[in-house]
Amino acid sequence: MPDRKKMSLDTLKTVRLLLLDVDGVLTDGTILYPGNGEEIKVFCVKDGLGIRMLLRAEIGVGIVTGRASTALKRRCAELGISPVYENVAEKDLVLEKIVKQTGITPPRIAFMGDDLPDIPLMKRVGTPIAVADAHPAVIKAAKIVTTARGGKGAVREICEQIITAQGLWEKAAGTPLGS
Repeated sequence: MPDRKKMSLDTLKTVRLLLLDVDGVLTDGTILYPGNGEEIKVFCVKDGLGIRMLLRAEIGVGIVTGRASTALKRRCAELGISPVYENVAEKDLVLEKIVKQTGITPPRIAFMGDDLPDIPLMKRVGTPIAVADAHPAVIKAAKIVTTARGGKGAVREICEQIITAQGLWEKAAGTPLGS
């Protein structure tokens, strides 16, 4: 098996758009129903900062998810995430729309997933990524596997790897790494 760390830095040098699944990637996959018709999702603040840093570095961040929720809409608005595709049953079918919307071609797109519905889109982008606790078939389909679990800093980990691979720390964080 090739060295995933070396491969990750090489492949992340060209990423211009990071697409994310939500349940199991931006969250740990838990959904709470408090009884008022709403659903509660818990997002990791560290992931949010990673997304903000990536956007400051002019790397796009988007969502492709099988569910829709008010919590997700709010989180995306807070962070400035776009494009956002919710209620997507066949995630690979929105790739053409995303390419038209962003002008970014599939080889320069990364997609981060955790479960079986994510595999078709993973197979169509240049950089397929799995969270540490992803389904084994998703891990097999990935070029990069995070050390962090979904909803527990995995997105932050990838954002920092992209920033590092592209030498964008000053732009992303406003200060050189290590200062």
